Amino acid sequence: MAVAIAAARVWRPNRGLSQAALLLLWRPGARGLARSHPHRQQQQFSSLDDKPQFPGASAEFIDKLEFIQPNVISGIPIYRVMDRQGQIINPSEDPHLPKEKVLKLYKSMTLLNTMDRILYESQRQGRISFYMTNYGEEGTHVGSAAALDNTDLVFGQYREAGVLMYRDYPLELFMAQCYGNISDLGKGRQMPVHYGCKERHFVTISSPLATQIPQAVGAAYAAKRANANRVVICYFGEGAASEGDAHAGFNFAATLECPIIFFCRNNGYAISTPTSEQYRGDGIAARGPGYGIMSIRVDGNDVFAVYNATKEARRRAVAENQPFLIEAMTYRIGHHSTSDDSSAYRSVDEVNYWDKQDHPISRLRHYLLSQGWWDEEQEKAWRKQSRKKMCIRRCPPSSASSRSPWPATCRPTGSTTHWSTLISEACSAHPHPPSATPRGSPL
Repeated sequence: MAVAIAAARVWRPNRGLSQAALLLLWRPGARGLARSHPHRQQQQFSSLDDKPQFPGASAEFIDKLEFIQPNVISGIPIYRVMDRQGQIINPSEDPHLPKEKVLKLYKSMTLLNTMDRILYESQRQGRISFYMTNYGEEGTHVGSAAALDNTDLVFGQYREAGVLMYRDYPLELFMAQCYGNISDLGKGRQMPVHYGCKERHFVTISSPLATQIPQAVGAAYAAKRANANRVVICYFGEGAASEGDAHAGFNFAATLECPIIFFCRNNGYAISTPTSEQYRGDGIAARGPGYGIMSIRVDGNDVFAVYNATKEARRRAVAENQPFLIEAMTYRIGHHSTSDDSSAYRSVDEVNYWDKQDHPISRLRHYLLSQGWWDEEQEKAWRKQSRKKMCIRRCPPSSASSRSPWPATCRPTGSTTHWSTLISEACSAHPHPPSATPRGSPL
């Protein structure tokens, strides 16, 4: 409880509630987990009724021994708006977004893709120590980010750079963080891809898995107590949902009735562990009703489906003070990180299928082409422009500032030994770099 109620500072936005298309959510009450909201009534006891009076469940007596089978409920359906060719399936679910907003969705996704390619290459060249790409999951990022208010608080895991990209986080700061240079807001103390931005209400990424989940619940509880008209969204992968922090966070959010959206990116793998070895149940959305959480499963490669689900969840979370769980089904096309080689545990054909046949960027491009809002010439020009943007940010005209010494305010505190002294001592102890070691010699 102490962790969940260690709430973040809350800013009060001045805005009204926006409407979104009404979605069919997986209701806990439909499976005997009815919710009395907002006030719980005292249970009425009667000696005349032979009904269960246990306070821990809502049920009836039966006189036949029977265990509930894990597959008694068919798989939760996957909500989508567009097919793989970018055609709207049900016109009533079309979000009718203006051209400018759809183009921003598309440009954010493709710019993120370009940034991934350049920073991945940078790590392979030895310029940065580590990187994690977002290939194949761009739709989950920008679709959800577009449905939020800019003041809604975001807790990410580590593969949500697209949320910051949609919120116009400068490319220079993306690059500075990964390079750990003098322009890095974290002063080079975080490993790459651990972004954070107070002005854009994006809590800094931390490495331990799932720790952000109970923290996000605490922040949502604070927002509720402050009547902030604000929601907290917490991103995590299906692998992180196996952590104890996830279960604690779900339960606290439900019992404390917090305005939070749990957004699970189910991309098929927890590093090298496929979902078939992670759980035996029906994914992550099926866990929501067990905690009394409204849940839905969406096609994460359909940016409009992600947008609609997040928009409606946000509206209801703020209006009703209750948590929502969104499971976005997608696929991680890239390696887990630059420390991973996914060819060791999955086939090239599997990856190529998702890259060529069911990619979120391709699907949205088909939609834009069908609307007459985009063409091949614009595509070529934008690809060239986006790569030029990234190259300029990575290699500024004057590199003098990148070679400047760290100011005193950026140096670590609390130690009497200066960091440069520690580096000099390390170099003296190990005068030869690893590259100077002859091949085949013992380490």
